[in-house]
Amino acid sequence: MSEVEGIYTIWLREAKRYVRYKSRIVTAIFTPLLWLLVFGMGLGSAMGGGMFQNMPGGYQSFIYPGIISQTILFTCVMAGIGIIMDKQYGFLKEVMVAPLSRASIIFGKAIGISTGAIVQAIILLILSFIVHVRMTPEIFIGAIVVCTIISIGFSGLGLLIATFMDSMEGFNLVMSFVIMPIFLLSGALFPITNLPDWLSSIVYINPLTYGVDALRHIILANYHSVIPLEISLAVITIFATAVILLAALVFTKKEQSIM
Repeated sequence: MSEVEGIYTIWLREAKRYVRYKSRIVTAIFTPLLWLLVFGMGLGSAMGGGMFQNMPGGYQSFIYPGIISQTILFTCVMAGIGIIMDKQYGFLKEVMVAPLSRASIIFGKAIGISTGAIVQAIILLILSFIVHVRMTPEIFIGAIVVCTIISIGFSGLGLLIATFMDSMEGFNLVMSFVIMPIFLLSGALFPITNLPDWLSSIVYINPLTYGVDALRHIILANYHSVIPLEISLAVITIFATAVILLAALVFTKKEQSIM
């Protein structure tokens, strides 16, 4: 029970930290809506319909699952900066001396970060009518399940990277070379069919590609999934499990330097 209570306490702290920064919540909702309304409408008009003309909402509805994935990615990975703040302010030392396994510390932080990302995803799913996407209870629940797996995986990635960092400046620099490539090479903004071989290889290595395609399969009725849903779910689940375990392992090995 001590492990469960410890995970719950760390989760609660992360959740409260998220709620207290209301400006971050507003920004996290406003930015994806800006992408959907401005970028989606502008680029959709430039494309003149094309392969998206049979979709209600056109190109905007096509990038809608991708923008939800983007929100989760940005929120989860950037939230890893919290572990650096905990190092700098000494809170992490107090946690480290508690009778709690290092894996539980990482897992508690990961689900705490994921909670904030899922809240944002829920808000965006509720606003699906903006891009003319029909949202049913079944679609909503399926989308939340996929969003939860994605958020846990990328929370683990953010914590893994933060474990190696000693300053927030260094973390921000690394994120510039991690977040944008993952997002842009996930097929969030363009179809992943008929790509050059070299680009296609990179896209299919990217775990977010499978998350985006799974969300499109669930949310968009007229979308023919490129990757079978079972494979997408398997890949993002394996990715989430592997990254969390790796983050816990690395965090444990660096325990002495933290102390």
